[in-house]
Amino acid sequence: MDLILWRHAEAHDAKPDQDDLERALTGKGERQAERMAGWLNRLLPSSTRVLASPARRTQQTVAALERKFRTVDALAPDQGVEALLHAARWPDAREPVLVVGHQPTLGLAAGWLLTRQATPWVLRKGAVLWLRGREREGEQQVLLHAAMSPDLL
Repeated sequence: MDLILWRHAEAHDAKPDQDDLERALTGKGERQAERMAGWLNRLLPSSTRVLASPARRTQQTVAALERKFRTVDALAPDQGVEALLHAARWPDAREPVLVVGHQPTLGLAAGWLLTRQATPWVLRKGAVLWLRGREREGEQQVLLHAAMSPDLL
């Protein structure tokens, strides 16, 4: 199974009394989302299931992909790694799954899957980690298939 973790692009800081879920992308964030969406669209199979947090900034990020996606409350900023992995159906999903979400959950999920420790990895805004799960000799393995930042595109 492929699990692709995409952190939302750069967003405005919260204004006083603004709900965190309402924060929008900056102009730079819109450009980051467009660049990363172009890269992902060249590589993602058409069967990829796309899931996004209900936060406005993730909705704007995933919209740049111009693919059908599902909004999943379990990917909201206050949710954790277990909720993310459950939503993605890790490691049993038959199709690749792209999750558009937030730090620190995405970094914690990547750290856990790759090291089996609660390692808080940091993903830059707009960056992608592409993980591949496989079974070898009866053992579940996780490989880092790709890591990409919008600054490199």
